[in-house]
Amino acid sequence: MPKPYPEEFRGDVVAVARKREAPLEQIAKDFGISETCLKNWLRKADIEDGTRPGLTRDESDELREARKRIRLLEQEAEV
Repeated sequence: MPKPYPEEFRGDVVAVARKREAPLEQIAKDFGISETCLKNWLRKADIEDGTRPGLTRDESDELREARKRIRLLEQEAEV
């Protein structure tokens, strides 16, 4: 699996793409990423900003931790 891009890099690319000064295809090519990758980053950024429905990173982390806790409690209850 390829190494993920740093958050600062992602933020910079998303900021440039949101200016809409060039087509997404060109922006992606200029930064050396795929257009699909850029579209995914834009979608995630919209969710984080609250302009698109979905789970934010914090909500997702909280849900993951809650599920782990529930699993642990269910295992304890079986014993």
